[in-house]
Amino acid sequence: MSVKILQPGLATTVQDLGRPGYYHLGIPLSGAMDRFALRVANLLVGNHETAAGLEAVFMGPTLEFTSDAIVAITGATMPAKLDGVAKPGWTSFAVKAGQKLSFDYLRAGARLYIAVSGGINTPLALGSRSTYAIGALGGFQGRALQAGDVLLLGQQGKQDKQDKQDKQDKGKILGRSVPENMRRIASASAATSLRVLPGLYWHRITKESGEHFFEDTWKVAPEADRMGYRFKGGRPLTFVDRKPPFGAGSDPSNITDACYPYGSLQVPGGSEPIVLHRDAVSGGGYFMLGTVISADMDLIGQLQPNVAVKFVKVDMEEALHARAKRKALLEKIRALFV
Repeated sequence: MSVKILQPGLATTVQDLGRPGYYHLGIPLSGAMDRFALRVANLLVGNHETAAGLEAVFMGPTLEFTSDAIVAITGATMPAKLDGVAKPGWTSFAVKAGQKLSFDYLRAGARLYIAVSGGINTPLALGSRSTYAIGALGGFQGRALQAGDVLLLGQQGKQDKQDKQDKQDKGKILGRSVPENMRRIASASAATSLRVLPGLYWHRITKESGEHFFEDTWKVAPEADRMGYRFKGGRPLTFVDRKPPFGAGSDPSNITDACYPYGSLQVPGGSEPIVLHRDAVSGGGYFMLGTVISADMDLIGQLQPNVAVKFVKVDMEEALHARAKRKALLEKIRALFV
């Protein structure tokens, strides 16, 4: 059982939920930029949530299936077509051997997730099938997919079943759908709010500058990828005067090298904030203004260049409440398919 890549799209990679445990060695988490969307796609086709699927950015691939399968599309709004016939998003549907899956132009969001029953069966690299292209690690030969690549399908997270039981299970899985009010896609018509917990280096900027950071409307810069999202348009930061500590650079945004948490907001030179994402480095010499809370990191992966963003200051209690709310949403979706 396999899927052949006829057209790869702009940047399509194999991703699962990532490879935690190696960040201290400089190997990032990687994995889906929108973990919620990938989890839900896998649930829709009967996979374990950790199964590998495809992540496509801005433009979908064209795929040819060599065997029957169940497929689900989540994440960005990029209408799917099976042999030219429209298929709904956030809903599982059947694909027959020889059929071709393609996509219309992007309508909303940035990243599309394609889950196939059984999951994408590439070799594990440090416990994950996720592609870390900068390090040529994981996925399909450590790179983005190309025309002619053939991806094997597996039985990830599923036990072997008899044919009769498989048919019964297939009947239960086909047509699974997530209600619209449970889908998470960044809006293109209104500024997206990203909640921020101020960090250890907040004292490096003036009080007035900190207020401006949250008052201003920022826009996603073209330099937005799996390593990090850059934002522009707000007022530059002003720093508190200091004598640079030993090992730090002369620029006021420099610090003695430190570890970077996932979601860190660094502002080189105090001009354009960068949120470190899935393939980011684990440390360096730029100060961290704060950290985008975990509940909002998926939304960043769905932001297109030039869309408006407002950073919102929160405390730890609010961050934990947001995480619990996000977890509860996933539980509701899981309950739909029990």
